[in-house]
Amino acid sequence: MCASLQRKGINDMQVLKAMLKVPRHWFLDMALDNLAYEDRALPIGCEQTISRPSTVAMQSQLLSVAPGMKVLEIGTGSGYQTSVLCEMGARVYTIERQQELFVRTKKMLYEMRYDAKCYLGDGYRGLTEIDLRPAARIADEGRDRVNHGIFDRIIITCGAPYIPEPLVHQLKTEGVMVIPVEERTPDSNETSLQMLRVVKHGNERDTWEVKRYGGYRFVPMLDGRQF
Repeated sequence: MCASLQRKGINDMQVLKAMLKVPRHWFLDMALDNLAYEDRALPIGCEQTISRPSTVAMQSQLLSVAPGMKVLEIGTGSGYQTSVLCEMGARVYTIERQQELFVRTKKMLYEMRYDAKCYLGDGYRGLTEIDLRPAARIADEGRDRVNHGIFDRIIITCGAPYIPEPLVHQLKTEGVMVIPVEERTPDSNETSLQMLRVVKHGNERDTWEVKRYGGYRFVPMLDGRQF
């Protein structure tokens, strides 16, 4: 698989080593074992999918993670991306809105001995310092949730209609967000998901540096929690 990833532009050895250590078939139904290492998205239930290995690798590479960094992941899903980030040495805090996936994946990550902190909640809102305390639950929906400078990195693993400003505020200065965002094709009414790398130089939108890294496919980013 790593040779295939290198042909697709993945040259970060930290990412490649992490991908080698995480067995993708563990995150799939046994009926899909023969497809586990193909570069394709596969169903995981709850109308969700596990991303292509090349997509997981590219997002991880764009994130530029160093060991010990605090990383917020929006969309735990199967836990595959979460596990790759843990193997890269990140301190991962991950939010899932689907209760069934949340319960299943939290149990799996624990059994695999990945020390990711898992939360059930609305990814658009991110996390606050209160949420990060031991045994804390995500704050009530109506509460002011904008805390500044909590995370070194934020990764969104679902397609967003826009860049959520509360999440950017939760980045530290010079922090990085990797997010697929809907963008309208020039001279067309069609939209596509473009992978963006956002570097926060300040809190105002005109101080964010945004670079585009091509089109991708993701399930949509939804608000709220689903029980």
